[in-house]
Amino acid sequence: MRNIKLVIEYDGTAYSGWQSQDNSVGIQEIIEKAIRKTTGEKVKLIGSGRTDAKVHAKGQVANFFTNSNIPGDRFVYALNIKLPYDIQIIESEEVDLDFHSRFSAKRKRYRYVIYNGKILRPLYRNFSYHVGRTLDIEEMKKTMDYFIGEKDFESFMGRKSIVHTTVREIYDMEIIQNDEFIEIVFEGKSFLKNMIRIIVGTLVFVGIGRIKSEDVEKIIKARKRSLAGPTAPPQGLFLEKVYYD
Repeated sequence: MRNIKLVIEYDGTAYSGWQSQDNSVGIQEIIEKAIRKTTGEKVKLIGSGRTDAKVHAKGQVANFFTNSNIPGDRFVYALNIKLPYDIQIIESEEVDLDFHSRFSAKRKRYRYVIYNGKILRPLYRNFSYHVGRTLDIEEMKKTMDYFIGEKDFESFMGRKSIVHTTVREIYDMEIIQNDEFIEIVFEGKSFLKNMIRIIVGTLVFVGIGRIKSEDVEKIIKARKRSLAGPTAPPQGLFLEKVYYD
């Protein structure tokens, strides 16, 4: 038995997310079918974490067990010819049997992209959140400090979530402005459902003056979802990298 690690890039526009739903197909299922065609084996692909419908990934990590004798670094080629162009393997390698793409992960980096131009640009619509109003970037940057560290993020958790604890730790955040694009970078070990998107929605509300930056600390302590900003749309979110050391 061998353990194969994959690093995957995908455009999530057409998919239900990492996992399949009743009425749409997920990235995991597509790759599992490609593995079955390649090895003749029905495998369970273990992802580093779920991504929601329309969310993208530059560096999703997954692993699977196989008896195939295909060299680990050749799976990248063997699978890509069987995968659609919006899902591709960018790295593959054989790893220790105890490697687990989810439980072995030390931290993850996500990037959320906002297009802050006045007019919705068709070519950006699937890969950014269009905010047509002027954003106060300095106020948004001031607000970041409230989110960094270990906190109870219940106010920033999507509804119908079932978790043992709503405490999470954000290691670092950064806001980068490049002309009309604003990128918000998050690093942490794990995040609640929709947590990043709700934080982004809250930062946007700070940027347009709907929420005061100093009120964010109160929103966190209140542990009430209704006090935070809206959930930003999924297409602006990218799982950028998963770290294992």
